[in-house]
Amino acid sequence: MRTRFVIAIAALAALLALDLGAQPASDAQLVSAYRWHGTGENFGGFSGLEVSEDGTDFIAITDRGYIAKGSFEREGGVISGLKTVRLSPLKSPKGEPFGRFRSDSEGLASHMDGPIFVSFEAKHRVMRFGDVKAKGRTLKKHPDFKGLQNNSSLEALAIDRDGTLYTIPERTGLEGSPFPVYRLRAGSQTWEKPFTIPRFAPYLPVGADIGPDGKFYLLERHLSGILGFTNRIRRFDITPDGFRNEVELLRTPVGLHDNLEGLAVWRDDNDSIRLTMVSDDNFKFFQATEFVEYVVLTPSPDQAVPAN
Repeated sequence: MRTRFVIAIAALAALLALDLGAQPASDAQLVSAYRWHGTGENFGGFSGLEVSEDGTDFIAITDRGYIAKGSFEREGGVISGLKTVRLSPLKSPKGEPFGRFRSDSEGLASHMDGPIFVSFEAKHRVMRFGDVKAKGRTLKKHPDFKGLQNNSSLEALAIDRDGTLYTIPERTGLEGSPFPVYRLRAGSQTWEKPFTIPRFAPYLPVGADIGPDGKFYLLERHLSGILGFTNRIRRFDITPDGFRNEVELLRTPVGLHDNLEGLAVWRDDNDSIRLTMVSDDNFKFFQATEFVEYVVLTPSPDQAVPAN
């Protein structure tokens, strides 16, 4: 017992000594933490999330190539249950479930009423699905994708109002180097690498979304050993010169939530920005699948910054 206590204190001290980046310039308040208890061997490992504009419906993907579609039940704006949840396999270009080494789906981007885009990190690629039942089509790859790290590549994926995609790998390969941002403009078949995002240890990107305010939201996480997970959300303006005006909206205490990996950003009935997240339980009995939701307390300008 004493040894475990010493290890825990040492791990906490190491975390506090790291450069965690800029201190929060605004804040967010926890409003929902709902445990999702599913059944079957394919339930779990949720790594990507999208939520409808009114916060009612959601789609989520697992890191074993499955997609879930359902709706939230809410009481006083707080998630109280789920309904009409369907879990089914994503389909390959041949119309079949993906094999073991091609099913590691991580990032999710969709307008909910249109095509679904999914990023994968075992065979590094982004695919397009017409809907949850449609066969997938692999998009042309950026030359960098081939050299990305296994199990640490295209974790974060987001789509803007015009259909432009943004994806960010979990690791850069060089300790301390910024994270590259890959962009596929709407209607184009060629990925660009126009700019980067600053990196502050120990957090790594795991999810992203573009909010109704036109801003880019990045979800990052860190596993602090036996102490559990801590997460951070940063917000950026999307400008012709890159992601600018960084604000840290949220940094969770170690162990408060499980392994949050999927992020969806929407505006509620009070005109407040909501940050809805889902956790990846890694298919472990000692971890949990949960929906976590925060309200951003500081207002965000209604006028979106134009993307270029």
